[in-house]
Amino acid sequence: MGIKELARHLNISIGTVSRALNGHPEVNAETRKRVLEAAARLGYAPDQAGRSLRQGTLNVVALLLSTDLTSKTDTMFFMELSRGIQDQFAEHGLDLVIHLNKPDLDMLDRVKRIVERRQADALILAETRDNDPRLDYLAGRSFPFATMGRSWSGGSHPWMDLDFDFAMRAAIDRLAGFGHHRVALVTGDPGYRLDTMLQDAYRRELVGHGLAVDEALMIKADTHEEGGYKAMTEFLAMAEPPTAVIFPHYRAVVGAYACLSEAGLQPGRDVAILSCSTDTAIAQFMAPPLTCFRLDLYGLGRRLAEALLASMPRFAESYGNALIQEIWPWELVGRDSDGFRVG
Repeated sequence: MGIKELARHLNISIGTVSRALNGHPEVNAETRKRVLEAAARLGYAPDQAGRSLRQGTLNVVALLLSTDLTSKTDTMFFMELSRGIQDQFAEHGLDLVIHLNKPDLDMLDRVKRIVERRQADALILAETRDNDPRLDYLAGRSFPFATMGRSWSGGSHPWMDLDFDFAMRAAIDRLAGFGHHRVALVTGDPGYRLDTMLQDAYRRELVGHGLAVDEALMIKADTHEEGGYKAMTEFLAMAEPPTAVIFPHYRAVVGAYACLSEAGLQPGRDVAILSCSTDTAIAQFMAPPLTCFRLDLYGLGRRLAEALLASMPRFAESYGNALIQEIWPWELVGRDSDGFRVG
């Protein structure tokens, strides 16, 4: 059934039916209720293509991810985040579409294609860099966007991020409390905002605890299993290896565990291992279970969606046109991978 048939059945104008279906305030509550009940009972299906053409919108938001990111980190992180985003969008009749970009293709070019071909009404971006041309491009075009992660680029745009300062403070507090003085850090590309923040917080917290900052104990490696294996191999080859290592992701820890096992060493006994990543079933069932961080990913996804919607004038009535830039909390989950004292 289309809108004409629905209006004819109710014996009211097409315009009134349309306004009632779209929640316009000038339609009284009784009429709106009558229209919505009839639409549900009679199986009314809106002409989405026609509505989009008339309104100049697609009711689609694109989440742009790199296949390199999803293959080297935790796919479930983005699945749960996306579930929260989609559920929030669904309350406004919006759909979330995920665009995967191959690492050998320029991400800025992909953003430009989405905008210039009008494939979405807004964008959500991850993997933010300190200086990110994607954000400057979108800001220059006044195209709505939000980011999962901070950046110096893009002007005053909405973003959500994890509290990495807290994570590193909690990690160093815990390791220093167990008597560790040589604490190492594995990070990725310093051009990514995440890695820059982790490195800055690491140096700051070591100094705050009266521990020496040894740049040799900061190793760059991929966040997957092979990267963790290679990083741990480098640490063990040092004249004075670290007694504790902080990894950015639990997948790298899997490789580190394998390296330690081959060397006749045991994580949680010979080397303390901690990860600044989200808690998962895999982390819980590692041997020994991994100390990491727990957060509400679903809630984070909903709040990220709210941050974007609040920046879009068409949703100002619901969100007040506020600029949302928030650091999302998480909590340390202490387990046996680092729970031993040294000295």
